[in-house]
Amino acid sequence: MRVRRWIVPAALAAMALSIGCTSEDQLKNVEQEIGDLKIEVFKLRQQVEEANSKATEEQSAAGNARTLDRRFQADLQETMRQLQDATRILNNRLGNAAALRTTKPGTTTPEAPQPVASSEDEKAFNTAVLDYNRGNYAIAAESLNLFLKSYPQSPRRPDALFFLGLSFYNQKAYDKAQQAFDQIMRDHANSSQFLPAKLKRAQCLGKQGLKPAAVKSFKEIVDGFPGTPEARTAQQELSDLGF
Repeated sequence: MRVRRWIVPAALAAMALSIGCTSEDQLKNVEQEIGDLKIEVFKLRQQVEEANSKATEEQSAAGNARTLDRRFQADLQETMRQLQDATRILNNRLGNAAALRTTKPGTTTPEAPQPVASSEDEKAFNTAVLDYNRGNYAIAAESLNLFLKSYPQSPRRPDALFFLGLSFYNQKAYDKAQQAFDQIMRDHANSSQFLPAKLKRAQCLGKQGLKPAAVKSFKEIVDGFPGTPEARTAQQELSDLGF
């Protein structure tokens, strides 16, 4: 529905013909009516434009809502996975602290030196992850790189690589993030971080505009690891890409 521009001129012409040679008072009344008509037409035009704009916004919002809902579900799953990682780290720290408290004074075993090294290892890793959790991604990346050089045999190496990849990912350095995730897949295929790294690697490919490679990687996760949180996220990513 649109207001025609000829409404006001036509109304004015009709009124001009009807008044003929009238008195000055009648002319003033007609002028007042014309002014009122202009206001009403303006209001009507504004209402129509607002209605059209609202209808367009509602149609757009309906489409955006579906997209945002899919993205929200994917982001929620990723956040939950990161929270699980952080929880596991805290549990390990609590376990180490409990072991130290229960050790009897003066007790020595052949494996006594190893917990000391492990404690230093864990401390360095936890410090880097703490920076990551605080959003200090650049600092976390530096600390994690140092950790990987200082503790090449650490059992925390897959975790450190994964958080290193996340640190780069959150800085939008997707090529560097992909390298970290690639290393997990290559060197730590039996690690618990293998599948999360595979998912993040696929997301890195998508962020770099490598759509065919990203689609292939997401499909590998969906087909090869059905029922996992990573497979669900990968399926959502495929839907967002139109597959």
